[in-house]
Amino acid sequence: MNSPEQPLPTFDEVLLCTPQTSAEQVGLFLRRCLIPSHGGDKIYTMLYADELSYDVSCRAEELFQQLQRYNSSYRLIILCNCERENSYIPSAFSHYKVHMIPQRARAEIQQYLQQHFRVAHPLNSAASVFKEHMCVGIVSSKRAGVGK
Repeated sequence: MNSPEQPLPTFDEVLLCTPQTSAEQVGLFLRRCLIPSHGGDKIYTMLYADELSYDVSCRAEELFQQLQRYNSSYRLIILCNCERENSYIPSAFSHYKVHMIPQRARAEIQQYLQQHFRVAHPLNSAASVFKEHMCVGIVSSKRAGVGK
């Protein structure tokens, strides 16, 4: 987010982890991140890595240890819920831990995201229903099961 023109991450740079995420999915992601290629300077991000099952987490750590020696300039971010810091992945990677404080104001971050999520011609797009023609939106309700 150093400049407004800098693109959002692509699908291959982000892994959204759930308890159902397989070791194969994590392995493919780590190989993309840690095996040197001519793909450019991508920043890879694992979201909610603390939700991985114990077996998948163990295999992910082993693979990481094997692959990191091939590439000393990888860029990997592992984001976890701070309430689950005692789960396997946060514990295994704790010596890499960096407490992050946003370097930009919230309004600046929101403006950046709005620029990238706005649909230019919303006529034939579902973005026409969202505020300011955004291609993403959050629909919520305080009452459960009201047809969201």
